[in-house]
Amino acid sequence: MLDVRKLPRVFIHTENGQKIRLDDPSEELSPEAVCNHFSSLYAILTTAKIVGPEIRDDVQEFEFVSTIGTKG
Repeated sequence: MLDVRKLPRVFIHTENGQKIRLDDPSEELSPEAVCNHFSSLYAILTTAKIVGPEIRDDVQEFEFVSTIGTKG
């Protein structure tokens, strides 16, 4: 029998060179909605783009990457 289950999601935000791991507030939310959720704590996330998911250690890892201060 094949056991199928969703991998949990983790969201990563880098601030001052430190990676901050943010737990998924609800698996019902899209990654964009999760970014909006955390933007009240981290204002920089209002302009962040979402990279991922990348599978690491049996979790789906999404990264919030700030677009402020970058060229291109």
